[in-house]
Amino acid sequence: MAKSKLAQMNQKIEKTVVEGYREIEDTVVGGYKKIEDTVVGGFNKLSDKFVDQFLTRDGETVEEARQRMADEQAAREAAQKEAAEKRAAEQAERLEKIRAQVNVPTHGDPSQDERRP
Repeated sequence: MAKSKLAQMNQKIEKTVVEGYREIEDTVVGGYKKIEDTVVGGFNKLSDKFVDQFLTRDGETVEEARQRMADEQAAREAAQKEAAEKRAAEQAERLEKIRAQVNVPTHGDPSQDERRP
């Protein structure tokens, strides 16, 4: 019977410790969530005010201004990518012309180079 009382007492202690841990965890996590919500909310308020003050056009809402700016950024990035691809193609073309002028093999096999004896 003593063993069963000891086991029961251990179960009570275990239950109490687990409940205490969960309460502490809930309190700490809840506190961090409140801090995070406050900081993020403050940042969003400040960001919205900045966009409204400096980046909106006449009669445009903050959301419309954000969407317009996102669209403009996407267009700039697409234009930059297109320009980079065009430059790469032009460079490859110039390189091929130079190779043709000096008769460098394009496949990289030096045994087929006509300049070698």
